[in-house]
Amino acid sequence: MMMRTTAGFAALLALTGSVLAADVLPPVAQPVAVEAERPLWAFQVTPYMWAAGLKGDISPFRRAPTIPVEKDFGDILDDLNFGGFINVWGRYDRFVFSGDIMYTSTTDSHSFGNIPQLPGLPPVASADVDVDTKQFTSTLAAGYRVFDVPGTTLDLLGGVRIWHVSNKVTVDAGFISASHKESFGWVDPVVGARLFHGLTDKLSFQMQADVGGFDVGSKFTYQALATFNYTFTDHLSASVGYKVLSVDYDHDGHVFDTTLHGPVLGLTYRF
Repeated sequence: MMMRTTAGFAALLALTGSVLAADVLPPVAQPVAVEAERPLWAFQVTPYMWAAGLKGDISPFRRAPTIPVEKDFGDILDDLNFGGFINVWGRYDRFVFSGDIMYTSTTDSHSFGNIPQLPGLPPVASADVDVDTKQFTSTLAAGYRVFDVPGTTLDLLGGVRIWHVSNKVTVDAGFISASHKESFGWVDPVVGARLFHGLTDKLSFQMQADVGGFDVGSKFTYQALATFNYTFTDHLSASVGYKVLSVDYDHDGHVFDTTLHGPVLGLTYRF
């Protein structure tokens, strides 16, 4: 009788030790220690949607004026040709790494009068103008898990954020059509942290944030993401939350001082 009670109590402990974090496996049938349940390697991939609005000041060309920009998600969606967002996360023992990649392609069409002359374009009084913008941003970081107890982890991170922006303006004045294209990019060092906390056996909270730039690439950049996560199976979970990405870049005639912010919805697959 005593042996059956002890085995049942150990199985209960193994069950309650399950956490929603990507790098913690569900309970096993045998009553083993929590650390023995955790594999040496863990990996997850999260494609996500980001309903972001945009606000800031942009000078897309070296000799073009700096213009204020403020668009909500609906405005951006109207101009969007393609948008892709994916986050990857991995761990080896207490060493962690992450990658967050964003690529967008938009076309902004307007009719203007008194257009300033741009490089390679003739001066015109009025015209239809299309501005095609492609933006690539990738944050790559690695670090170490400094706090690790069942249900809660804290990782410290350091890495880089890579930016590349390409703009093409096409001016159609009826009797003449011309285009001009410029690209620019830079790399920002960043430091940050990632906190995970299990709330129930299915629900968890996670926050990741970083700051950087420090006049190496941009003057300053920061990013923050907070999500609530729900686990469906051992390998599949969904996340909903809010993300902010900001940068202040001004170099060699190019200005890119913007803040993107809005809700996110993601689906995570764990290996």
